[in-house]
Amino acid sequence: LFFFSPRRNLAIGIGIQNFPEGLAVSLPLRGAGFSTWRAFWYGQLSGMVEPLAGVFGAFAIVLAEPILPYALGFAAGAMVYVVMDDIIPEAQTCGNGKLASWTSILGFVVMMSLDVGLG
Repeated sequence: LFFFSPRRNLAIGIGIQNFPEGLAVSLPLRGAGFSTWRAFWYGQLSGMVEPLAGVFGAFAIVLAEPILPYALGFAAGAMVYVVMDDIIPEAQTCGNGKLASWTSILGFVVMMSLDVGLG
C-alpha cells in the first residue's frame, strides 16, 4: 500500500514543493501584465515536464544507484544554498528579510521532520 510506503514521504515533499514552485512561475507573469488565467496556465505548463523528467530519472537511477545517496545530499545542499544565498539577501533589501529567514528555517524543519519522523 502506498500509505505505508517510504515513497509516501517523497511524494509529500514533492507536493509541498510544487505549490510555491507554481507560484514562482505564475506570480511574476501576472505582475508583468499577463492575465490571471494566462499566468496560471503558463505555471501549469512549466510543471508538465516533470512526468517526462521523472521517467528519465527512473532510468538514470538504475545506472547511478551506488552514488545516489551522495548525489541527493549534494543536490539538497545546493538547493538550500541557492535559496539562502539568493532569496534572503534580496528580501533584506526589498522585502521582509526576517520572514524569509524564518520561513526558510520552518521549511527545513518540516522536511527534516518528514524525513526522521515518517521514515
